[in-house]
Amino acid sequence: MPVAGIAQVVRGLPEFNDPNLLIGADGASDAGVYRLRDDLLIAQTVDFFPPLVDDPFVFGQIAATNSLSDIYAMGGDPITALNVVGFPDDQLGLDVLGEILRGGAERVLQAGAVIVGGHTVRDTEIKYGLSVTGIVTPEQLMTNRNAQPGDALVLTKPLGTGFVTTAYKAGRCPDATLAAAVESMIQLNVIGRDAARHAEARAATDITGFGLAIHAAEMAQASGVTVVLELDKIPILPGAETLVEQGFKTRASASNRQFAETLMQVEGNPDPIRMDLAFDAQTSGGLLISVPADKADSVVQNVRAAGAHSACIVGSVVQRQAEWLILRGGR
Repeated sequence: MPVAGIAQVVRGLPEFNDPNLLIGADGASDAGVYRLRDDLLIAQTVDFFPPLVDDPFVFGQIAATNSLSDIYAMGGDPITALNVVGFPDDQLGLDVLGEILRGGAERVLQAGAVIVGGHTVRDTEIKYGLSVTGIVTPEQLMTNRNAQPGDALVLTKPLGTGFVTTAYKAGRCPDATLAAAVESMIQLNVIGRDAARHAEARAATDITGFGLAIHAAEMAQASGVTVVLELDKIPILPGAETLVEQGFKTRASASNRQFAETLMQVEGNPDPIRMDLAFDAQTSGGLLISVPADKADSVVQNVRAAGAHSACIVGSVVQRQAEWLILRGGR
């Protein structure tokens, strides 16, 4: 659903006034946060979607990694997960479902969490994901609400998964490009979480279906600042630029851009391909981390050393301007 539609629906829901509910549906946070004790919080999230690739095991890995990412974006440790499944068992063998669940379990094990059950319904198409519960201390909690003027913004994964998976579904994606996208999508964002913790990062969010531009704008709105993205610096999956030129956009790309028009201004003469990538709907994208500028280089070095080799500084945080988001490039 387009971001504007989701926001409209959420505004109409009842409010919950429990003092222990620290983060709820407002503020476009990556997960809800509830206080169990003064020294212990739980973070909860759920996400699921149809297959992006034909290999059921790999699809399970991607979907599970995507769900776990929300907990990492909050600074937390995933503890338990529930499988969420829609499956056409009257059309496909249960061996396919078994491979999907095996792929998801592999990533959950890698994250140090456990699957405690789940729920499956018959559906006309496959859907899979996880409901994940994590824990975090108040000191380690990260949100998208505390980016500060003077911070630098680090992005831990390259952009372009929306273009890659769209081209793949059309039978037009080179094998090497798909392999690079899959490698990125199954990489756990614990890498970025650990680097952010070490640097005492101010704020973070993970980049998923609303694309880099809108997730950055949400961080700006939640923090009361303006975010500047340097489009010439954004990391891109190998081969994705060619797919952009060929027009393999997701449906969400257009709605993301339309919504962002009310939040942003464009400076310079950005490359149209990089503009498109800023609105590309990501699956299991990286973390966008707001960190004191003098620590940004060390965050990049730590993330790259841990295996996220495309990590780089992509922008900055400034005092509140007329718009929440500035896209800059091509000057």
